[in-house]
Amino acid sequence: MPYKAPPDTSKFLLSPMPGLLVHIAAKPGQVVQAGERLAVIEAMKMENILVAERDVKVAEVLAKTGESLAVDQPILRFE
Repeated sequence: MPYKAPPDTSKFLLSPMPGLLVHIAAKPGQVVQAGERLAVIEAMKMENILVAERDVKVAEVLAKTGESLAVDQPILRFE
């Protein structure tokens, strides 16, 4: 069976679980440092804070506050 490489998702912040997008802390054009808060998702009455894994510049916000997210749904796109 041929090997199919997984898609490159390094330029996106993806939702790790289904939930409600409560807050987006980054704006397009903003440079964020590793460990800086990017978004907050509420799932099962718990808030999950998503942080930057590396220094990066935000290119586009793909989701809106108050939106219900699915697993692996893109929230932000990075340059």
